[in-house]
Amino acid sequence: MENDFVDLLTLQRGLRGGIEDLFPDKIRVRAEISSISIKAGGHCYLDLVQSEGGRAVAKAKAIIWKSRYGLLSRYFREVTGSDLQAGMTILARVQVGYSELYGLSLTIDELDPGLTLGEQERLRRETLARLEAEGLLDRQRTALTLPDLPYALAVISAPTAAGWGDFLHHLTENEYGFRFRVDLFEATMQGEAAPASISDALDAAMAARDPYDAILILRGGGSNFDLACFDDYGLCWNIANCDIPVFTAIGHDRDRHVADLVAYRDVKTPTALADLLLDAYMAEDERISSFIARLRLAFVNKLNAMSSQVELLASRIKAADPRGILSRGYALATDGRGVILKQAAPVQVGDRVNVLFADGQLNCTVDGKKV
Repeated sequence: MENDFVDLLTLQRGLRGGIEDLFPDKIRVRAEISSISIKAGGHCYLDLVQSEGGRAVAKAKAIIWKSRYGLLSRYFREVTGSDLQAGMTILARVQVGYSELYGLSLTIDELDPGLTLGEQERLRRETLARLEAEGLLDRQRTALTLPDLPYALAVISAPTAAGWGDFLHHLTENEYGFRFRVDLFEATMQGEAAPASISDALDAAMAARDPYDAILILRGGGSNFDLACFDDYGLCWNIANCDIPVFTAIGHDRDRHVADLVAYRDVKTPTALADLLLDAYMAEDERISSFIARLRLAFVNKLNAMSSQVELLASRIKAADPRGILSRGYALATDGRGVILKQAAPVQVGDRVNVLFADGQLNCTVDGKKV
C-alpha cells in the first residue's frame, strides 16, 4: 500500500502516450476561436472553444508555428477577406499533442476558410428566418414614416471611425447652407461586443429627451467578418423594433447584411447617406423655388391684366371726355348753374347761357329764342 501511487510525471507520460496512441495522425477539428495572439517571435497562439446553449462545453489551446502562420494567414485573408479573429468558427487540420508541463495542445498546419464562410452565412440565414417568422423584416418600412426634412439625427458610430468623420464633414459643410442637428452615440462597431454596444446606443437615442427624426448607424467598410456583427439576431431585432426610422451605412461592398434588410433604408456608404439627406433638402428647396417662380409669374400676369383693364378704361374715359368732342369743332352749352343744356326749350329770353369751346368759354344772355 505504501507504494500504491504514481508520481505526476508518470501520470502525465501515461496520458501523453495514450493520447498519441489514440490520435497518431493529423485530424480535422471544428471549433470557435475565443482568443488569438501573435507573439513577437511570429507564432500564433489560439484558445479554441465549443459552446452549446451559450455555455462552453470544451476548450483547448492551439498554436500555428511561425513557419506556417504567414502562409496560412495570407491564404485565409485572400479567401475570406479577413484575418483570423476571435468569434470565428474554423475548420483546422491539427496534430494532437500532450506535454507533461503544458497539457493538451493542438498544432495547426492547415485551415479551411470555406467552412468559416459557410458558418457565417448559416448564422445569417438563421437570423433572417427568425425575423421573417416574427414579421419584423418589413416593420420599419411599413410602420414608420420619415419626415420630409429630417433635421434631428442620432448617429451611432465609433468616434474615431473614418466613416463618421466623412459623413459629418459632407453633411454639415454642404455648399447649400443646409443645417442639421447631429448627435453622436458612441458604440463598438465590430467584434463580439458590437451587437450589444450598438443596441445600447439605439436605446439611448430612443430615450433622448429631444426626439430624433432618424437614427443613423455608420461604419465605413470592412471585411465580411468585420461586418458580421450586423447579422446578429439581437441587434437586428432591436433595429426592427425601433420606433424611429433607422438608416444603415456600414460600407459593405457586395452583400447586404441583415441589419440593412430590417432598417428603414440602407445605403452603401456614410457619404452616400449624407447625400441622401441633402437631396431631400435640395428637392424641397427646388419645390419652394418653383412655387416662388409660379407666384411671381401669376403676379406679373395679374398686373398685366389689371394694366390692360386700366388702359381700356382710360381709353373709354378719354373717348367720353367732352373736351375731345369740343376739339372737333363742337360747342357745349350750360345754363347759369352749369347744367348742360340738351334742348333749347327750357331756356327763356333773358337767361344766362354759357357756351364752351375747345379754346375757351363765352358767357351770354339770351335776347331771342326761335323754336
